[in-house]
This record gives sequence, C-alpha cells and structure tokens, in this order.
Amino acid sequence: MAKITYTTHDDQTFEVEGEEGSTVMETAIKNAVPGIEAECGGACACATCHVYVAQEWMDKVGAPEPMEEDMLDFAYDVRPTSRLSCQIRVSPDLDGLKVEVPERQG
Repeated sequence: MAKITYTTHDDQTFEVEGEEGSTVMETAIKNAVPGIEAECGGACACATCHVYVAQEWMDKVGAPEPMEEDMLDFAYDVRPTSRLSCQIRVSPDLDGLKVEVPERQG
C-alpha cells in the first residue's frame, strides 16, 4: 500500500491508501475524492482524471506517454506537472505521493 495525498482546488485534503497495481485514479474513485470524474473508466480516452503531480514527485512518476499527452490537450489548465491519474500506477515507490486536483475537469 502507498499513501497518496489528494488536494482539491479549494484546499480539502484526502490522504488515502492505494493498492499496489491500481491507479491513482482508481484510488481516488474508491475513496470518493472529489473532482476526479474518470468518465472513461481509466481507458485514457478522456481527460477527466487530470491531476497536477507535486514537483518533487515528477521523477518517480515519470513523463506521460504519447497517448496521454494527446489526451492532456483536452484537459483544463494543463501545467508542466499535469498527468492523467488513470495512467499512474500505484507502487511502493510512490508512497507519499502528492497530487492536486484542478478546479474543473475537461
């Protein structure tokens, strides 16, 4: 299990445990984190699970793959640390991960 902290645009914080092998999106949905809509269910076919990864975690999380980059074109207020949470797999290396949920999705 890895601890993930989600912060919403209005500064609500949700600290939850993610199961290894699940995604940051699945963990958010399972724990009712507001702002993660996940309309496509994690198929990387929308941009409604967009998050900002804390800068200090970018090396461990890694850069988006080309398909994810294409989908980020549809996300709201994309930043250098933007990722689709359906594309980030929970692993022990991500214990302590911090992400921020944008003001709105898509």
